[in-house]
Amino acid sequence: MIQRQWASIDPIFSVTDPYLACNNPGAAPPAYIPVGAGEDITAVYWYWLHPVGPMTVWLAHCGDGVDCSEVDVTEVGWFKIWEAGLLEGPNLAEGLWYQKGFQKWDGSPGLWPVTIPAGLKSGLYMIRHEILSIHVELKPQFYPECAHLNITGGGELVVPEEALVRFPGVYQEDDPSIFINIYSEENANRTDYTIPGGPIWEG
Repeated sequence: MIQRQWASIDPIFSVTDPYLACNNPGAAPPAYIPVGAGEDITAVYWYWLHPVGPMTVWLAHCGDGVDCSEVDVTEVGWFKIWEAGLLEGPNLAEGLWYQKGFQKWDGSPGLWPVTIPAGLKSGLYMIRHEILSIHVELKPQFYPECAHLNITGGGELVVPEEALVRFPGVYQEDDPSIFINIYSEENANRTDYTIPGGPIWEG
């Protein structure tokens, strides 16, 4: 298995949980996925059940000459390269979220493609996919998964420190986009939703 392995399919509930970075325990995989800068890489999900909440994709450079298996995933700097949330609809509870498209009841997988930034410096990186499900009021469910990439054919772009975040650390317990009741009266007519974690790094 290429991705970092986990011990349970249960979600992570706390924004301060050390497993928020790469799941529980997020053990390092034995290999890297080769991918060119500017190319797409696709994560495959089977039998996804939840329909509501944002999805994000992050990268972290493991360091020059550093094997990603030796990196502390809670200390490395992550930067967001993709996000999707509420697409359309009358409100947060009844609207169509990107996450809904992962519900494939015909046995086919949910495919999650993302493009590696074209100008990014080549090297060894970790990629982190996160699904945040908010269908239970005030009880967010985080589903993070990580894998190791060998990015080739890149440019000279290095992500500045101010664009990097940590897991845990980037999410706060008072974030209204995370700890939310989408069924409440105050949210009955809302069609706006701010995806947590800050902006996408545009390069």
